[in-house]
Amino acid sequence: MTVALVLLLAKEAEWAALITTEAIEMNDVRALTTAELQQGLDRDSGLHVLNVQTDKFFAGELIPGSRRVPLDAIGPGTPELAKDAEIVTYCGGPACSQSIEAAKKLTELGYTNVRAYREGLEGWKAAGNEVVAPSPAPAA
Repeated sequence: MTVALVLLLAKEAEWAALITTEAIEMNDVRALTTAELQQGLDRDSGLHVLNVQTDKFFAGELIPGSRRVPLDAIGPGTPELAKDAEIVTYCGGPACSQSIEAAKKLTELGYTNVRAYREGLEGWKAAGNEVVAPSPAPAA
């Protein structure tokens, strides 16, 4: 029984360290609020807003003016934007980490003006804003 308790305590310490590390990494990503995102979209300031939800989580909803670039598709050359472009990533909501992961990935790829909208679709809709369906891809 003592061995089981020691193992349980060791596992709890491992989880605590993991949570602490993730919290520190999340704090390294610049964020913006719903109001700031709304203002950026209203001004038509050249803001590039990306829904980064993977296929597993994408439910067919976008913030108007945004486009979909799934987290697992982000890599060299994707998205095709200038390295100094103003980019905002978002996903489903505060419980989803994909917007933060995408912002980190874009920063590692050399993009210099990246922020995460951590409130995501959940926060956007809670503020009374509409969502739209993605436009169909043009026929080849």
